[in-house]
Amino acid sequence: MSTTSPPRLLAQQPFVRFWLARLAGVTANQMLMVAVAWHIYDLTSSAWDLGLVGLFQFVPALLMALPAGHVADRLHRGRIFALCVLTQAMVALLLMWAAKDGFATRELIFAISVVLGLARAFQMPAQQALTPSLVPPALLQRAIALSATGIQIAVIGGPALGGALYIQGVSAVYASAAALLLGSCLLTLLVHYRHQPVQETATWHSVLAGVGFVWQRKVLLGAISLDLFAVLLGGATALLPMYARDILHTGPEGLGLLRAAPAVGALLMSLVLMRWPLRRRVGRRLLAAVAVFGLATVVFGLSTNFVLSWLALAVTGAADNISVVTRLTLVQLETPDAMRGRVAAVNSLFIGASNQLGEFESGATAEWLGPVGSVVIGGLGTVLIAALWFRRFPELARRDHMI
Repeated sequence: MSTTSPPRLLAQQPFVRFWLARLAGVTANQMLMVAVAWHIYDLTSSAWDLGLVGLFQFVPALLMALPAGHVADRLHRGRIFALCVLTQAMVALLLMWAAKDGFATRELIFAISVVLGLARAFQMPAQQALTPSLVPPALLQRAIALSATGIQIAVIGGPALGGALYIQGVSAVYASAAALLLGSCLLTLLVHYRHQPVQETATWHSVLAGVGFVWQRKVLLGAISLDLFAVLLGGATALLPMYARDILHTGPEGLGLLRAAPAVGALLMSLVLMRWPLRRRVGRRLLAAVAVFGLATVVFGLSTNFVLSWLALAVTGAADNISVVTRLTLVQLETPDAMRGRVAAVNSLFIGASNQLGEFESGATAEWLGPVGSVVIGGLGTVLIAALWFRRFPELARRDHMI
């Protein structure tokens, strides 16, 4: 293994600028998530409303994912990303104004969630499809691992910073997030790459081309759908405000630490994958990681100890990172550049939107079964999915090398 790859990667200036832009943007996004979740729970004390925040982000992301992928193949991907983070900055400023002037309501937060869902629908395929244009193919796997490292740093710092700032008032969180998002927008506008737009006319066939591409490649279909169900069933993030306040008896600072825990595990795993990329038994390791994710979720659901709960969440993050890096590397290596936006849109449809749908599912089942029942059943379901996918997608289970 070459020891010069990381320095060569850092010498790619457009990639480094985009990496910094994503670092700022994800940090701000995580701060917004903490603030909005605690804000809505302070207003209503309702698990159902926590779930609805996820639902109102999911619906526009679901409806616009495939058109957004086509847009990412036709237009400049960097400018699409910049416009999306600018929109989120405007949302943060509106929430800051609403909190200061006292018109922040349940309905306003739901409306804001719709706007955030639309912005992310266009942002995800653009950012995923852009990275392969900024680095040579030989550095792509490490670039994806380094991107994951930066994201996890932001996911660690963002919630902790958001929770700390919340002590000064929710407006302080929204103002800081807006400043970071504006910085992300400016950095992205400085990213230059050779853009080759697709000249294909927007038709149903062209918009759905990414779906057909993934459907015909069972390894990609298995990997993407596996992660979809793991996130849908095993995600407990929507219930963290309930766990923090009602089960673990902590406040906004504790909530920030809990939200950061999966990112700590993911960060450590991404550093491991940068140094020792997966080269053999890729499929089996992916399926095993998802099973570990489910088991750690069960431990978190049953725990009443803050330290144990934090460690369980960290394990879920480490296991999930294996899935993320493996899936994204497979997708980028097997997709031609002219199709990357649409294939990334399918990935975002399966994975990105499922985060919000998973939050709704967690909130709804917690309303019926309580938070512990919701999380434990979801974790056991994730383990079952990993076992079923071993038989349903033998091509994925037998996949040995990444390429």
